[in-house]
Amino acid sequence: MKKDGRAGRREWIGLAVLTLPTLLLSLDMSVLYLALPRLSEDLGASSTQQLWIMDIYGFMIAGFLVTMGTLGDRIGRRRLLLIGASAFSVASVAAAYSTSPEMLIATRAVMGIAGSTLMPSTLALISNMFTDGRQRGRAIAVWMSAFMGGVALGPVIGGALLDNFWWGSAFLLGVPVMVLLLATGPFLLPEYRTPKAGRLDPLSVALSLVAILPVVYGLKELAKQGFEPVPTAAIAVGLAFGALFARRQRRLADPLLDLRLFANRTFRSALVIWILFGLIQGGSYLFFALHLQVVAGFSPMKAGLWLLPSSLAMVASSQIAPGLAQRFRPSTIIATGMGIAALGFFILTGVGTGGNEGVLVTGLIVSLFGVGLAAALGTGLILGSVPPEKAGSASAVSETGAELGISLGVAALGSLGTALYRGHLSDSMPAGVPADTAHAAKEGITGATRVAGTLPSAQAADLLDAARCAFTSGLHSIAAISGLMFVGLAILAAVTLRHERPGGEAQATENVSAETEEAGHAEAELQPVLQDR
Repeated sequence: MKKDGRAGRREWIGLAVLTLPTLLLSLDMSVLYLALPRLSEDLGASSTQQLWIMDIYGFMIAGFLVTMGTLGDRIGRRRLLLIGASAFSVASVAAAYSTSPEMLIATRAVMGIAGSTLMPSTLALISNMFTDGRQRGRAIAVWMSAFMGGVALGPVIGGALLDNFWWGSAFLLGVPVMVLLLATGPFLLPEYRTPKAGRLDPLSVALSLVAILPVVYGLKELAKQGFEPVPTAAIAVGLAFGALFARRQRRLADPLLDLRLFANRTFRSALVIWILFGLIQGGSYLFFALHLQVVAGFSPMKAGLWLLPSSLAMVASSQIAPGLAQRFRPSTIIATGMGIAALGFFILTGVGTGGNEGVLVTGLIVSLFGVGLAAALGTGLILGSVPPEKAGSASAVSETGAELGISLGVAALGSLGTALYRGHLSDSMPAGVPADTAHAAKEGITGATRVAGTLPSAQAADLLDAARCAFTSGLHSIAAISGLMFVGLAILAAVTLRHERPGGEAQATENVSAETEEAGHAEAELQPVLQDR
């Protein structure tokens, strides 16, 4: 660190180290989708076990993010990052050589818990290493570029690995990355912990888990099955425990999650926009990836290559955003980015059933370019709006919000897209298709593709044409709805973040310290009353 407080060479090299686990986590999310068919056949996994192999990792990450973010503030962010990296490496090796579905589910669960230490720790360390607002904005943009780069490269790297090696190679991909982090982290990354941090409250940890996990589970199940009593009840249970969790945090002198963070309007507004952004992206992006594979007939690797330009557009715009933030208000840049994203989604309403994939790629390039502008600054505002000692908690809340937003988007927009597909296919179902085959085709376009092979060639072709038209019609509706939602987000950002001036990240930190201190005094006065109750 230089004398003027600006980051030097060591900090920038340290940032390169911090991008490694970020890149790995995003790679891991997409690679498993390609490996699932092969590992399921090899291990004899049932359909239920396949779902748990896919979902347990995300469940554990979402459930433990808040706990790990606060734990890093207390025991040291670098220490927690290195502990998590070690655990992730060991669990990855165990997953790669799993001999049963149960073993793979267990190791994936450990990977998720270890992964929940990585994201909040990396973001919190960035906020410690880059105290200058302009440099921090650039560092966060690099971090986000690494994450998006992993998402883009996942199908390509995964396809190459699975073409040449066994399915376990998808898990071993992360081991050398984590070994490099463990070797260089102690020398390049600073340690930071909250001064005079209190003890971790076990009951708060338990309450946070039983609040978040049922909600995430319920949202995922609603996305798969539609409205059902069990996932709906799970969401209700999670929300009830969430209320108990919030009540306990208000009463504790050293809460697991300091709710006073939400008193700051920059943090609150940026977080709401971030959650809604995750909702739109999580709910819509799956349709476009599926369109390339099922409607256009591309292999996963080829589909990944077609999606690569849009991811690169997002990486490019996220690098541009910090420079623009020094000249224009963040609200202007974020609103502009959301507006560009809306334009991209409106372009996507012109996607056809085949032969015009260029329209899809163009729409995605435009939309993700806008998303990159907004996302880079949104994350920076969330981190820059809190005191340094709360950076771990803030980054954990940000990541948890994104997880919940994505899950909600998949549930809401995914269910809507499925309903539209079923309605359109019911109206255009070819004559003579057996009832059970028609029912399977209505479950989704992948089901239609599967059962078409059981029909005569002419009838199969008619069913596939009808299914592709139905899916594309649903995609058009989802794209239009997403575009309108991005217009709404642009307006929301322009209104709720208008108080932030150019270069306002550093200024936001100063503001929140005063606001948090003021909220703390008010809560201190109420503490005896709460304890009496």
